[in-house]
Amino acid sequence: MPSSLHRLRLPHATGRLALIALACATLASCGGGDPATPAGPVATAQSLQGRGGNEGPFEIRTLSNRADLVSDGDALLEVQAPPGTLTSGVLKVTVNGRDVTGAFGRSSDDRVIGLVTGLANGDNVVEATVRGGPGARLVVTNAPRSGPVLSGPQITPFYCATPTPRPANGQVPASNGSGLAGQPDANCTIPSEFKLYYRTTAAAGNGPGQCSLGLPDPVWNSNGVTGVIPGAPTPPANPCWKPYDPARPPSDAAMATTDAGVTVPFVVRLERGTMNRGIYDIAVLFDPAKPWSAVAPQKAWNEKVYYSFGVSTGQPRRQARSTINWTGLEEQLRRGYLVVQNSMTDSSRNSNRVMMSETVMMMKEHIIDTYGRVKYTLGTGCSGGSINSNMNASIAPGLLDGVITTCTYPDSETTSMEVGDCTLLVEAYQKLRATPLWAGLPQSVVDAKKAAINGHPDPSGCHAWFNAFGSNGKAGVYVQRVVANAAGLVIPLGAPTNNCELPNSAVYDPARPLETAGLPRCNAWSWAESIWGKAPGGVAANDTRDNEGVQYGLKALLSGAITPEEFVAVNEAVGGSDRDSTPRAARSVADGAALQTAYRAGIVASGRQLAKTPIIDMRGWDDSNINVPPGQVAGVNPIPIHHQWYSFAVRERITREAGDAGNQALWRFASTGLTPPGTMFLDGLDAMDQWLTTLVADRRGKPIEGKVRDARPANTRDFCLIPGDATQTKVFDFAVCDADPFLRPAASPRQVAGGPRAEDVLKCRLKPLDRDDHGGIAFTEGQWTRLQDVFSTGVCDWSKRGIGQQFAESPLTFSAGPGGRALPEAPASRRK
Repeated sequence: MPSSLHRLRLPHATGRLALIALACATLASCGGGDPATPAGPVATAQSLQGRGGNEGPFEIRTLSNRADLVSDGDALLEVQAPPGTLTSGVLKVTVNGRDVTGAFGRSSDDRVIGLVTGLANGDNVVEATVRGGPGARLVVTNAPRSGPVLSGPQITPFYCATPTPRPANGQVPASNGSGLAGQPDANCTIPSEFKLYYRTTAAAGNGPGQCSLGLPDPVWNSNGVTGVIPGAPTPPANPCWKPYDPARPPSDAAMATTDAGVTVPFVVRLERGTMNRGIYDIAVLFDPAKPWSAVAPQKAWNEKVYYSFGVSTGQPRRQARSTINWTGLEEQLRRGYLVVQNSMTDSSRNSNRVMMSETVMMMKEHIIDTYGRVKYTLGTGCSGGSINSNMNASIAPGLLDGVITTCTYPDSETTSMEVGDCTLLVEAYQKLRATPLWAGLPQSVVDAKKAAINGHPDPSGCHAWFNAFGSNGKAGVYVQRVVANAAGLVIPLGAPTNNCELPNSAVYDPARPLETAGLPRCNAWSWAESIWGKAPGGVAANDTRDNEGVQYGLKALLSGAITPEEFVAVNEAVGGSDRDSTPRAARSVADGAALQTAYRAGIVASGRQLAKTPIIDMRGWDDSNINVPPGQVAGVNPIPIHHQWYSFAVRERITREAGDAGNQALWRFASTGLTPPGTMFLDGLDAMDQWLTTLVADRRGKPIEGKVRDARPANTRDFCLIPGDATQTKVFDFAVCDADPFLRPAASPRQVAGGPRAEDVLKCRLKPLDRDDHGGIAFTEGQWTRLQDVFSTGVCDWSKRGIGQQFAESPLTFSAGPGGRALPEAPASRRK
């Protein structure tokens, strides 16, 4: 049974149809490919090709996905049949006994390809026969458009969007506007719609005569908490994108020239629909006077997919449109990319990363079935969007052929460690404010001590984590607590709320645990209950939060930044949290089952899996909103949480597990905050296009990791831009880059406690507390006794792998239950 899957490459062919499935992703396993066996404990190429025991010339293949992972009732199939069988009328293809021969046609390179529709949910028997000759049989397993395919049972309750928002009614929450005219069915599936828009010739901007890149049909979402419905949003007064009427071509339509040199009117077709209960938008250059099918796409499409992932993180139980606007991707559209987003791949709407990756798989299949072959798929995003980009590459390597990220995090599970540590430390500092320990010290001195413990330039980073995401793990009703000033004062703010976006009366309430035990829980682990499983007792989900044995401020103690008494007092005060994220004196302890799942499934981003994907990481400055580099204004960014060390954590993981990080380009800058300066992002898009174009053309029998490195162009070399340098000249010497205080990566609270920069140990192994591990620091007997009380079970032994830490076996399927199992070999057709 294979433990991982690779991209598949079809053999060279001259016709367009011969390339339909080129660069199909890991889970979208196509026929064909090179005969190499990838290095390491992974599947053989033969198993990925889906040939099985049928080595003859007559077989059936799925081209847009593995035959056992098909969704939405259709599948693009190829029948490898003897020449002339189709035109002579001797070939017959049936699905469950239904004749579908008419769906097939012969391509210019003599391949028989057809889009078969009307598949039933579950197993479908496809048979191809030649009168008086051979026959083949393939079982195609279809899942509904609403999902799931492999992520296990979907969470309930979940409330569908409606054509216009509806107010809350008792325990039923307000609905969001879907942007679609049709009503949802019981599974939140809404009929798809197609609209035409054109790009005007006006320049985008806020000046006179300039146009707005805002959506011409704005997202109309309700408040969801109070049930108040705001006024319907209005389109921009002067939108850059306007509805296109083919019968009345406008005079102000711009032209677009693609990266293939095709010049067309800048008209796009927007497809909006639902997939896996998410609402998606697909936009691509389109000529309404010409047909388009999967076997004959229009030439303005460059056959590349640009997948945008949304920012932030959340797990609301209400269907909504994505927060990503296709209208802002005009350069990608102009170049000929098909751009796509889905609210279930928007991190703010879905924090179940397996379901997120599953949704990408389903969207790619839909694109191939509807639009045609895909040369490559590029994933991109900032913050939560970078999490989804990287986690796709780890959970389902090959779904994305390349990744461009800004404000990068490796994954959500290990990023939550810094969120949790900062939340606990801010509360601990609040306790220490009133003690004699810090009461008489100047605030600047106290801030320096906090920064040393946090690993950040100053306390603003942990304050930002506390305010922005410190309550994201709350399982039920809560009152938000925020840091109210620079000194770290914590106060309650606002009315009771919850993270489900449901009425408070409809969710679990920690104040009434028995009475509300059966109501929905609202943290990320409960949202992904199908992945993690339930903890003993059968109510809350297993989760990975743990700080047992973590010696906060250890390196600050050893450096002299804090005193032994401060070290002891902080570790006494920090405590942990329970499953509801309620602070407690005892440290947090993770569930063993969740730890194993996190690593096996690639939910903790795996360096070995990431090594298979080209990555360009554009890393800006966001470590503080107090001390900022030249070009920035202090205080402009209120949530400095995208710390630079995260990019280096990705690099350390890849290097440790793959031997080198030759697949990761790191471009650093500081003066423009998180936004790449000048043409950097477009330069990255050009460079990645060159990288992936070379990669997908490589048909050698070589492991994908080597191909990725061989294909890397010279213009992706690591560099930095020194803040304050008026010329913004690229610097390729990392020693010079690291000497700049605004380019040098800082650390996290867990790294200050002795943990690795890779930040991938969710739960450390423990060893006895030992004076010799504290650099000769002279603790009093009283202080040492107090430390022994805090660490009665031991302290972290960072020289060892974490509890449950192992190589990823992804992709996994959770159809049979939490924890997951490795996918079997892809189904293959058999001779009749």
